Amino acid sequence: MLIGQLAKRTETSERLLRYYERVGLLASSRQANGYRDDDDAAEQTVGQIRALLAAGLSTNLIRQVLPCAFADGSPCPCPGVLDKLRAQLAQLDRRAEGLAQSCQTLQRAIATAEHAE
Repeated sequence: MLIGQLAKRTETSERLLRYYERVGLLASSRQANGYRDDDDAAEQTVGQIRALLAAGLSTNLIRQVLPCAFADGSPCPCPGVLDKLRAQLAQLDRRAEGLAQSCQTLQRAIATAEHAE
């Protein structure tokens, strides 16, 4: 399928799809006229990339995780990748804790300001 079709099916911009290809996350073959030609599996791969990006993984780590994905998109145990995913989860947990503390601080500030009115 052409890049425009893939973009439409995945609701991802063509520019972003080109970026995914440039950084090695998405592989496309070329037609004789030079146009990209993605197979049907590319749609699933783009979904996996977007889900992993949403989970906070870097493109470098995603490049390592993608070859280890089952057909349903869940990661299978690849050497070294599981440790990296655990580290990413720990980092997200720390960020979540920091956000929770920020929320509590903001709630206290709002409550104080409302009480003063």
